[in-house]
Amino acid sequence: MKVVRFSDIAQIPASHEDPKDPAVMKRILFRLGDLNDGRIQMINWAALLPGKTFAGHYHQDMQELFIMMAGGAIGIVRGKEVTLSRGDALVVDPGETHQMKNPGNTPIEYLVIGIA
Repeated sequence: MKVVRFSDIAQIPASHEDPKDPAVMKRILFRLGDLNDGRIQMINWAALLPGKTFAGHYHQDMQELFIMMAGGAIGIVRGKEVTLSRGDALVVDPGETHQMKNPGNTPIEYLVIGIA
């Protein structure tokens, strides 16, 4: 498991922008080599409903990347809990049992990218 905190990443001008007067600012969540080599198997925009927990499971040959878009969740990987907020990312490696729960009263939205 790897957690990337949105709040720990500085905003910088996009590479195609004038650094003195940028129109686009970005935060680099991952760089080349940070994730497994492979094919993207899926990209899902998901919503975890209030008070729900998705079933604990693992993938034999797929790394999953969760990027929190709205709300706050508790990710559980191999029994270890981590609190996730908007903009945070969680990387779950193949073979790691994982689940996520929504302790709040509004849906949590997140992107899931599977790399096989």
